[in-house]
Amino acid sequence: MKVIIIEDEKPAAEKLQKALQKAGPAIEVVAVLNSIKSAVDWLQQNPMPELLFMDIELGDGLSFKIFDKINISSPVIFCTAFDEYWQEAFEHSSIDYLLKPVKQDKLEAALNKYDKLKQHFAISLQQLQQWRQAPAGNGYKKRFLVKRGADYISIKTEDIAYFYATHKLICLVDNKGQKFILDQSLADIEKQLDPAQFYRINRKYLVHLSAIKKIKSYPKSKLQLDIEPPVSEDVVISQENVAAFKEWMGQ
Repeated sequence: MKVIIIEDEKPAAEKLQKALQKAGPAIEVVAVLNSIKSAVDWLQQNPMPELLFMDIELGDGLSFKIFDKINISSPVIFCTAFDEYWQEAFEHSSIDYLLKPVKQDKLEAALNKYDKLKQHFAISLQQLQQWRQAPAGNGYKKRFLVKRGADYISIKTEDIAYFYATHKLICLVDNKGQKFILDQSLADIEKQLDPAQFYRINRKYLVHLSAIKKIKSYPKSKLQLDIEPPVSEDVVISQENVAAFKEWMGQ
């Protein structure tokens, strides 16, 4: 994650850099800027970072003036010794307001908030893209032609329990537990199905709503599903996908 720091006090900037390094090795401070002018110049000449840490009272004015000179699309975490600016801060892309001296636990809590917001909007964007790619009207696939021995049979989508990937093969499992091999990827199959009826649980499973019989808690805030016909492994929803799955189940 690329971040910049806008801070006119060198000791404070160095302390914040060390705290960020401690919070996560994946965090890269690409610039430390000490004024409104230097911040505007840098932001005009470089790609917008993923996150900004910004002091408020700088040597050449309040950092809010930066927003008047350039469109900042990235979220901001304000770090200041003054508490009277908090309301104005949240009018300027702020996701948190940290008082100096910035404590490590407060900083990490703010970064965690950023991660959750990023995951939420990433999932929402993914769902929007899936919706836009889905066939219009009644264009969703109504049946799959599969091979059984030397013959072919047609299986209605409402009779399908789930699809799953195994050993580079994609299998269709119907409500009776019969398995059939398909020559499409899960991603391609997902695009053909009604998203109100089928959900991509993880990289391995694409499940019909009616196949989900029980939802259980799982370690690390994940969820485990009992599906029918049953499988011999845990079908788990990642922590990042839990919110989207709950929304889908409750629609």
